[in-house]
Amino acid sequence: MLYTSESLEILIDELTKFPGIGRKTAQRLALYILKQPKEEVEKLVRAIIDVKEKIKYCSICYNITESDPCPICSSPKRDKTTICVVEEPMDVLAIEKTSEYNGLYHVLGGVLNPLEGIGPEDLKVKELIHRISSGGVNEVIIALNPSVEGETTSIYIANLIKPFGVKVTRIARGLPIGTALEYADTATIVRAIENRTPM
Repeated sequence: MLYTSESLEILIDELTKFPGIGRKTAQRLALYILKQPKEEVEKLVRAIIDVKEKIKYCSICYNITESDPCPICSSPKRDKTTICVVEEPMDVLAIEKTSEYNGLYHVLGGVLNPLEGIGPEDLKVKELIHRISSGGVNEVIIALNPSVEGETTSIYIANLIKPFGVKVTRIARGLPIGTALEYADTATIVRAIENRTPM
């Protein structure tokens, strides 16, 4: 449906590129933006530009950050002997919300998925092994989403880590199969971390 305004149509098209945003939602958002004062829209635009300009990946754990290394990796209060392996930065946020885990993280940037052409070289697996081989790590907690790809990646990583003599555990399965970690409630994540099992 073409509106009388080409610029509105372009905005709707751009908004539909966001995950989970269909055409109707994009239209509602575009019309909402249109109704806002110019100053509010400029704040939104500035926030988007700031995210693109200021956020980078931590050179140690590959979480998103504005400083390198990130505040978690550089904190003297964190347990440096434990690394929790997750898929994406959203998973770090989900676990941090629980305030129950005090170790470090390693963000893989996805999971193995041969059907989509994603192999170990496309993830931060080599970097994880380098961190472990450098010494000082006693336990690696694998906290990947409970999917076929997550399970395959968990087994692959566990097999790579075991020769280093490091304890490998996984979070307990309080998470239903097919549920992304970022959408789980904090109580479920706390139970999953507390009841982690050896791999």
